[in-house]
Amino acid sequence: MRAQSYISTLASLLLPRLFFLPILQIAIGWPVDPTRGFTNLPLVNLTDYHIQKPYDLPVGDRYSFKNGVHRLWVYSTDNPLSKGSPTKPRSEIIINGYNYSSGVWQFEGHGYVPCGTSGVCVMQVFGASPHNTTLMLRVYNGSLYYYNESLLVPNIYDRWFKLNVIHDVNASRLNVYVDGDLKLEAPGRGGTFHYFKCGVYAQDNESFYMESRWKGIKVLKKCDI
Repeated sequence: MRAQSYISTLASLLLPRLFFLPILQIAIGWPVDPTRGFTNLPLVNLTDYHIQKPYDLPVGDRYSFKNGVHRLWVYSTDNPLSKGSPTKPRSEIIINGYNYSSGVWQFEGHGYVPCGTSGVCVMQVFGASPHNTTLMLRVYNGSLYYYNESLLVPNIYDRWFKLNVIHDVNASRLNVYVDGDLKLEAPGRGGTFHYFKCGVYAQDNESFYMESRWKGIKVLKKCDI
């Protein structure tokens, strides 16, 4: 009975503190865990990743996977993903099987952008209306931007960073975390069909050579109540 009473007392003291812990972390600037309340969905093997690359090149010329790291690179002189496409060169991962049109979804991955890569999108949430994308994270001269508008993180070159992107479709809201810190809250951009992509996709004023690396890629979904 004493042990049971001790456990009940301990629980009554700790549970309120655990409830307020995420709020306290945000208030004092500690990194938070954006995956709380989400379920990690299975990514079994490389067949879960579809590679978009210049149409006239084999996948291995613009993509490699070694020691758990996806490496994607492209040149500004490369062809687009299909013959006649007006888009710029890219080497991107599309995560197969997790297209969505409702609910709360999350991308998690550890990214790395080598020095010199610029004018490039390294991660996107595809699907919007009338636009093509709900989110683009771009690198310009060593800094991470929301499209080419808002600076999110300076000095992103030559280091691994943890990226979490949460898309609440029904609420039309996006949150972007870098290394556990909330860097962006942005409205959605419409659309009824979405999926996550990462890699390199040339944008404006792109460098001749563009590369990004990714590891620990996850797709998560918020538990339905």
